[in-house]
Amino acid sequence: MNPSVDPITQARIHLAAAYRMAALHELDEGIDNHFTMVVPGREDRFLIMPFGCHWSEARASELLVFDEQGVTHEGDGVVEISAQCIHAPIHRITGAKVVLHTHQTWATALNMLQDNRLQPASQTAALVSTQIAYDDDYTGTASSLSEGERLAALARDKPIVFMKNHGVLVVGNTVAEAYRRLYRIERVCRMQMLALATGRPLAVLSDEMVRQVQTPGQDDRHPRAERERLFFEAMMRVLDRELPGYAE
Repeated sequence: MNPSVDPITQARIHLAAAYRMAALHELDEGIDNHFTMVVPGREDRFLIMPFGCHWSEARASELLVFDEQGVTHEGDGVVEISAQCIHAPIHRITGAKVVLHTHQTWATALNMLQDNRLQPASQTAALVSTQIAYDDDYTGTASSLSEGERLAALARDKPIVFMKNHGVLVVGNTVAEAYRRLYRIERVCRMQMLALATGRPLAVLSDEMVRQVQTPGQDDRHPRAERERLFFEAMMRVLDRELPGYAE
């Protein structure tokens, strides 16, 4: 976003900002779950926050750099085992620059249901409903790279994975793209759960209408990448007011 900042510093700032945004938006579980990003110029190394810090404490300068074998190359600390086993293979196999995994409340609540499919019953849900892969086979906590490889196979052509009895995972080419997906997913899951709580049937949009919603209009003045950038910049301004310090 700032051409005067070198890519690695910018990557650190953006990832630290995303951690703090997740705390601000109540998508975190304190010190658990993981956000990772490929180190620019090093496809085999990844940025992550040191395990044991609260997400609201994330700082760009304190992020670790680790590899798929779990070796720490920069920073203090050791990468948490499930972060290594879930994230590193997904980065390697899918080519995703950013991988975000949480147990955020509303998405996890939907994934606790026997039928956990997100229905296109709102405009926002229609925008993302076809981007979701469903992992219906909970296999326990991740302690081997094979778990990340299994999830990568699901995420290969879908940027969002709903993990039954577990949580949600999203990938993206930028932190802005991935975080906006995570934020949107929580909101549409909340909408669906609240609507289902009424006991009334959902008014699901037709496939034709979903396609129409997902097709950018000819007069759209703001391409998707610009919308993602503007969203993330706006959220960073909120952080500057509410939780400053992420860029340090």
